[in-house]
Amino acid sequence: MLLSDRVLMGPGPSNPYPEVAAAFTRPLLGHLDPEFLAVLDETCDRLRSVFRTDNALTLPVSGTGSAGMEAAFVNVVGPGDVVVVGVNGLFGERMCEVAGRLGAEVVRVDAPWGEPLDPEALVSAHASPAVIALVHAETSTGVRNDVEAVAPHKGDALLLVDMVTSLGGIPVDVDGWGVDIAYSGTQKCLGVPPGLSPVTVGARARGRFRERPTSWYLDLGLIARYVEGAGGRTYHHTAPVPMVFALHAGLGALLQEGLDAAWARHAACGQALQSGLQNMGLQLVAPASHRLPQLTTVWVPDGLAGEGEAGVRTALLRRFGIEIGAGVGPMAGRAWRIGCMGHTARPRNVELVLGALGEVLGR
Repeated sequence: MLLSDRVLMGPGPSNPYPEVAAAFTRPLLGHLDPEFLAVLDETCDRLRSVFRTDNALTLPVSGTGSAGMEAAFVNVVGPGDVVVVGVNGLFGERMCEVAGRLGAEVVRVDAPWGEPLDPEALVSAHASPAVIALVHAETSTGVRNDVEAVAPHKGDALLLVDMVTSLGGIPVDVDGWGVDIAYSGTQKCLGVPPGLSPVTVGARARGRFRERPTSWYLDLGLIARYVEGAGGRTYHHTAPVPMVFALHAGLGALLQEGLDAAWARHAACGQALQSGLQNMGLQLVAPASHRLPQLTTVWVPDGLAGEGEAGVRTALLRRFGIEIGAGVGPMAGRAWRIGCMGHTARPRNVELVLGALGEVLGR
C-alpha cells in the first residue's frame, strides 16, 4: 500500500486539502521577496478571519503548536506571576510545565481526564492571577472546555487559550469571547501539514509583554517588527516559505467553504462517527454535552487493553491504510482517539473507518 493511500484518522496530522498539496509545488521564494511578503500579509489576514479577531498581531509562528504554547507564555509570564491553569488532559499538564519553567506560581484547577473543566472553579482559584489558561479542545481526551464562560469573569487576568484542535473545526470567537492570547496548529482542522502555529495577541496582552523574554526566537515583540512591517520590515529569522504558502492555501480553502459550513461538516461527520461507534457497542469517553466532533475518544473493548488494542491499530494501518491514535496518560492502552478533521472530515472517511474497525473487531 502506498503512503499516499493512507487515511489519517488520529489526533495528529489530517490529510491536507488538495489546494495545500498544490501550494508546495510553487517556486521557492526568498523570505524577504516582496511576493512572499504579500502572501504572508494575506495569510495573517486570513488567520484573523478564522480566529474571528481584529488583533493586529496575528501571525504564524515558525514551529508546531507547542511552539505557539511557549510563545504565548514566555511573552507575558515571568518569575512570581500567578498563573491559573485548567488541567483535564495532557495539554493542560503541558501548560503547567511551561509556566513552571518560567518561574510562575502555578495554580492548578483539575478535572478528571475525560470530563470538562468547571469555569467557576477556574475564575475563583485565585484572587488576582496574572493569567488564566485553558485548552479549548483537549486533544488527549476529546473534551471541549467552555472558554466563553470563563472570559466574562477573568477580571484583570489575561485569558490564554490553546486552540490547536478547535480552530477551523468548532466555533471560535477570540474577540467575542474576550480571549487575550490564543494559539493553534496547522495540522488539525486547518488541513495543513504540521510546522506552523497560528498565534493571535490582543491589545491587553501586548501591553504586558515582557521587555526581554527568556526566548529570543519566540519574542513576539521582535517578530512583530518583521510580520507587521511598521516602519519597514526588520529581519528576525528565515521564515519557512513553503509552509506559509501551504497555510495560505489551507486557510483559503476553509474560508471559501465558509466557517459555518466547515463547522457544520465537522459536526455532521463527528456525529455520524460517534453514532456508528456506539451502534457497534463501543463506549465513548467524553460526555455528550462537551464531546468534540473532530476528535472522538472511545474506550477500548474489554479484553483488548494493552497489547490487544495496539494490535487493532496495527491491523487498521496494515490492512486498510487507516491510522487512529492511541490513548495517552491515564488513558494509555485504554482508549482510542479517532480524528475527523480538516479535509479528512468527509462522510466517505467516516464510513471507511467504521467498516474497517467493525471488520477488525468482528462486529
